[in-house]
Amino acid sequence: MTTSSLDDWERCAPYIEAALEHAHGTHTLDDVLQLVAAGEAQFWAFKNAAIVTEIIRYPQRTILRFWLAGGDLDTLIKAEPEIIEWSKQWGCQSVEIFGRKGWVRALNGYEPTSTIMVKDY
Repeated sequence: MTTSSLDDWERCAPYIEAALEHAHGTHTLDDVLQLVAAGEAQFWAFKNAAIVTEIIRYPQRTILRFWLAGGDLDTLIKAEPEIIEWSKQWGCQSVEIFGRKGWVRALNGYEPTSTIMVKDY
């Protein structure tokens, strides 16, 4: 785990589960833990919040993706610059967030560039 332990994972699991409720059934909590354990995602635990990130390597640039976040909004917003700074050592040049539209209002400096729509069948 990037900055956290298994004890942190268990303590913060409800925050990640709450975020997964908006992920349209793509992953379970165990799926996320496996990705973190394999080094394919990063888990950031805080006293009253948690974040899961991924480093995405597109052909022309590397970005940090804030994938899952839950818990206290102020804590999540304060954590953002620290995690972005960490991502620079991995060559990240920008950040993208997969999240609900409410995040656009909550965060400064982000421009919505696309909408992800899902239809079950």
